[in-house]
Amino acid sequence: MKAGADMRIAGKTLCVFVMLMITKLIRTAGNNEVLVTVGNSSVLTCSPKTNITMVTWKINPKAGGSCTLGYRADLNKTDRTNCSDNMNWKFRPDRDPALEIRQVGRAHEGIYTCEVVATEGNFHKTHHLTVQVPPRLTLYCAGHGSPVCEAVAGKPPAQISWVPQNNSTSREEGHVDGTVTVVSMFTASSTNMTYTTCIVSHPAGNQSKSIACGPSNNNGFIVLISIILCFLILITMAVVYYLRFQSDRLCHKTKSPETASPSSPQDDTMEVEPYTTYVQKENVIYNSVSDLTVGQNLPQGLLPAT
Repeated sequence: MKAGADMRIAGKTLCVFVMLMITKLIRTAGNNEVLVTVGNSSVLTCSPKTNITMVTWKINPKAGGSCTLGYRADLNKTDRTNCSDNMNWKFRPDRDPALEIRQVGRAHEGIYTCEVVATEGNFHKTHHLTVQVPPRLTLYCAGHGSPVCEAVAGKPPAQISWVPQNNSTSREEGHVDGTVTVVSMFTASSTNMTYTTCIVSHPAGNQSKSIACGPSNNNGFIVLISIILCFLILITMAVVYYLRFQSDRLCHKTKSPETASPSSPQDDTMEVEPYTTYVQKENVIYNSVSDLTVGQNLPQGLLPAT
């Protein structure tokens, strides 16, 4: 019985010793949360050790396939699998196995794990990379004269505040790429609006814009619409008048023969003139015969043959 108890105690002691050795050989530096603004560069550190035998970066992005960067000291060789060109060693991997990401994009978001094999043991360090996207600020006057501020496509969602402080209503609109648009409407307390300022707070940087909204803006819009309508009416009237004028000219040029003007008196004279000439010739012949009869003292019944 005593021997069995001693064996159990020895076994527990051995287990504790083994666990301590494992803890000593495999050290975890912990998980680090890394925030990077899109477009910037980021350097992810690893556990720098002397007498490094092998280093491996394992990258698992949220979107797309995984990739690896590796280094072997015995071959003095580096290799990469499925990693983009903007991922590379910051320094020499045998001295400092840090990883550099140039021009971080949304696709780089994910988990980055560095594993180091050295004479001292095995070490690994994990980074959770989160990419921040600064929103695009837009500020305008709504149809009823209230200012509206939008923080478009930000990650994480932005916070909107107003100066002067007043009642406002906000809503969020999520997008497929993980960004969020925040819309806030300022509630005016009076019709005489002064300048209002929209302030957008975001981890990637703060922004602000000012605007003045009120009834005057709506009146100006109505006046502009009225001027445009009057201009269109004038153009329409001018086109109608021009088409009507061209139509009247065409009708005058294509009059029918029945409506033509009557013939002139000169034409009537030309038509009557042949008959008048004939009558005059007959009178001359008759007068000649009469003169001959009288000169010869012949009875009128006995006329010479003609």
